Amino acid sequence: MTEGIEKALKKIGFEVSKPVHASITILFGLFVWTLPQFLSFLVGAYFIIQGILLFIDYYGSKKKVTKTDVP
Repeated sequence: MTEGIEKALKKIGFEVSKPVHASITILFGLFVWTLPQFLSFLVGAYFIIQGILLFIDYYGSKKKVTKTDVP
């Protein structure tokens, strides 16, 4: 799953190294563990970000189709 996120972020020109990504993941895990009410915010933010990245991936792949690709 992280590869898909990294791929989508690279398409929009945003690149995060694996140690930074791991650190952010651990930090959010600690937030959820210590602040359970924060979980609903994180889940909502995750779904919003994932949806945006899916749209970017979808529309980016549609733009790659050229006239030579279509029979």
